[in-house]
Amino acid sequence: MAIDLIHIGFGNIVAMSRVIAIASPNSAPIKRTIQDCRDKGLLIDMTSGRRTKAVIFTDSAHIVLAALAPETIAGRLQTSRGDIIFRPEMADEKVEL
Repeated sequence: MAIDLIHIGFGNIVAMSRVIAIASPNSAPIKRTIQDCRDKGLLIDMTSGRRTKAVIFTDSAHIVLAALAPETIAGRLQTSRGDIIFRPEMADEKVEL
């Protein structure tokens, strides 16, 4: 069984099958969640000393901090999976099936 990996910046890679959600770190609830995981030892910092732009939630209850924007990581996931990811700017577009 092959594990599909996705590059999240600066030589860091995450198994895409383990990713549940990707969020921006700007809201207070996300900041509290990051601090809770840091206290529990479940935080993985993959920013390489740069500013955190994305918070990746995994199915193992770990949180991964990344220095790439959530849109960039989601685009890479989309490309790898071949899925269509809904974007708010696409809300007014009509899609023909």
